[in-house]
Amino acid sequence: MLLSAALAAVPADAAVGVSPAREFAPHRVVLKLKGAREERAVRLPTAVSVRRRVTALRGNPRVAYAAPDYIATASALPDDPGPLSTPPGPPGGWTSLQWNFLPWEGAATAALPVSPGGIDAVGAWRHLAEAGRGGARGIVVAVLDTGVAYRSMGRRFRRSPDFSADQFVPGRDFIDGDRLPLDENGHGTHVAGTIAEKTNNGIGLAGLAFHAKLMPVRVLDRNGSGRASDIARGIRYAVNHGADVINMSFNFGCGKDVPGINRTLRYAYRHGVVTVASVGNLGSESCVSPPATGPRTIGVGGSTEGGCLGSYSDLPGDGVDLLAPGGGAPVAGCPSVSSRSIYQVTLKGGSTRRFGEPGSYIGTSMAAAHVSAVAAMVLASGVIPRRVSPQGRVNRVIRQLRRTARDLGLPRQQQGAGLIDAAAATEAG
Repeated sequence: MLLSAALAAVPADAAVGVSPAREFAPHRVVLKLKGAREERAVRLPTAVSVRRRVTALRGNPRVAYAAPDYIATASALPDDPGPLSTPPGPPGGWTSLQWNFLPWEGAATAALPVSPGGIDAVGAWRHLAEAGRGGARGIVVAVLDTGVAYRSMGRRFRRSPDFSADQFVPGRDFIDGDRLPLDENGHGTHVAGTIAEKTNNGIGLAGLAFHAKLMPVRVLDRNGSGRASDIARGIRYAVNHGADVINMSFNFGCGKDVPGINRTLRYAYRHGVVTVASVGNLGSESCVSPPATGPRTIGVGGSTEGGCLGSYSDLPGDGVDLLAPGGGAPVAGCPSVSSRSIYQVTLKGGSTRRFGEPGSYIGTSMAAAHVSAVAAMVLASGVIPRRVSPQGRVNRVIRQLRRTARDLGLPRQQQGAGLIDAAAATEAG
């Protein structure tokens, strides 16, 4: 099945707004026959109605499932760009912008402030160093998105200055059908930056799992649109090529049944791969939406700098398992009005060669990236027993994240188990 995801984050110099979402891709149906190993996308004649053809196919006893090629929207909201910051490391470095990585309790110092919305990455970094797996070394996180600025190519593309060439494993571009999943939007590079942007290199900002390997898998085009069939292929590619965690910062429409995606999510679970997805943003989505509602997938809502629920994350429906920093404005009644964005180095001004730290990224896309990174840190920390089945590995990671989450006092439908705590999740029992 094809999925189209329209990014809600736009290039820094472009008009601000949420990209309009189409319900499904025209003239395409995703079909799986009983007994066939894989689904396939079928192109229809222009005069044929997608809905009618799907209805007819579902009545065929040879058909396992048929569905429209639904469109999803990436879960980030636009704002204004910001300048490239000073090198990471206090004072005046990463701590001045990355409130989301700070400890949320304890005594603040000039070098290390305290943030009520922080997840205590500092404590987690200490735990992983003690375990000999600093920065989640040895873990592979696949980023299914608009691609990543992971390498330079000719005069058109440049690698982000806060990534190194050796931190990537081979990926795939399912939009252009090649092996160069290069970002033409910025969303994927931003998400990848939260997960594993380099640290202690004197450039830009910090990433959470900064020694993890990144697998760029391009399933969304330069406008943030991607077909469900390509996304399903991307999930399967990531599983078959050694990913431990898969991040999906995009959403289908409210209530859409996307059987091909659910099937590949089950495939990931059987192979011990943790899947993480944003729940969607109010204004782009109208309820908690797939793939966050998919089988064994961690659905992530967004929280703010003040430790409140993000106004964009107040979506009806089940599927919120955890909260993580997404920045932005809080819901009404929140005691804190702190509303800074999530900052990482990414593309700037619509260019594939210029980089900055725009203040234009808030939403559950950003939140999902935090959970994918912390899941990688949990796997690296040794708190999950080595001798466990693939499915047990996934279940234990989910249980550890939920068990150590911080209760924000919100209804479970809004916060799930609560706000992730990276230090608590990686602490040996």
